[in-house]
Amino acid sequence: MIKAIKIRLKPTNEQEVLMFKSAGCARFAYNWGLSKWEEMNKNGFKPSKVKIRAEFNNTIKKDREFVWLKEVSAQVTQHAFEDLNDAYNNFFKGLSKHPKFKTKKRSRQCFYVRYDAIKFKDGKVNLEKIGKVKYKTNYDTPNLPKYINPKCYFDGKYWYLTLGFEHNENQVELNKDLSVGIDLGVSNLAIVNCLDKPIKNINKSIKIRKVKKKLKRLQRQVSRKYEANKKGKEFVKTKNIIKLEKQIKLIHRKLNNIRLNHIHQATNKIVKLKPYRVVMEDLNISGMMKNKHLSESIQEQKFYEFIRQMKYKCEFNGMEFVAADRLYPSSKICSCCGSKKEDLKLKDRVYVCDKCGLEIDRDKNASINLGAYKIA
Repeated sequence: MIKAIKIRLKPTNEQEVLMFKSAGCARFAYNWGLSKWEEMNKNGFKPSKVKIRAEFNNTIKKDREFVWLKEVSAQVTQHAFEDLNDAYNNFFKGLSKHPKFKTKKRSRQCFYVRYDAIKFKDGKVNLEKIGKVKYKTNYDTPNLPKYINPKCYFDGKYWYLTLGFEHNENQVELNKDLSVGIDLGVSNLAIVNCLDKPIKNINKSIKIRKVKKKLKRLQRQVSRKYEANKKGKEFVKTKNIIKLEKQIKLIHRKLNNIRLNHIHQATNKIVKLKPYRVVMEDLNISGMMKNKHLSESIQEQKFYEFIRQMKYKCEFNGMEFVAADRLYPSSKICSCCGSKKEDLKLKDRVYVCDKCGLEIDRDKNASINLGAYKIA
């Protein structure tokens, strides 16, 4: 299987300038390719990454007006068309929305790194046109002839290098009698059938609440400053506003890192139980997000990320991952006698069986049923 690692880079000021230039060139090439793709579609021609790349190399790259494109690696702009092609393929398969133009403010600043130029030596990694950049990581960095989709990206504070490589499965002795059922929720992140305590919702912790309180205060400050500096219908962005917006961006980064770290710890805890299989519901997360009362809580819980991590960790450790049928009534079936309670409502948090009299937490009951799920 393909294993990916993330390495924190520590570039000099000159190297960081080149990195930002590379990210800018990648964004420019992507946006140019997207506009050309739409233009070809409109004129009745069949667009492709090969045609668009050839036109970019023959016109834009040879134009003296765009001489700044030669300051960065040629692979940066060439691979932008690969990303564009992938975006359209995902759109046609129904996996994502229609590709949009990337903006400097909202899109992630990243660029492709030429894989055969990457060399790790003496605490430095060689990147084409950027040079030898210092790095810091807890991973064993392998020197291989080929890496899969290596990219550099900026998260608002630090630069990172991500790369993939072929790796054998982790050899683990699995418990053939243990089938883990996981029920995701809002009050708790996950309820696991074989754990006594549920995995807590990190968003209810004091740490997250304090950070969110600080975020709210800064957002109010920015709003007041925009209103105070308003000229007619236009908002004026002052230096103090820019400083506050940078602080807000770093707080969003901190919140995201805390939540991701919590999900990694939770999925690791489940994998260390060494079950032979893990069963989870096939949730319609995009549909759940349409509920205006729960959408914010669901977004903060990062259900999609939890499922994604669970899938690849199961694959890495040789475990079977099963997505239970979306219509499977895991909450309505009694985990003791198997009878189905049709009139169970969302507000009923305790499951009481009408036949055997079992009283159990609704989510715990669902996790036990998922653990015993049989594929039809």
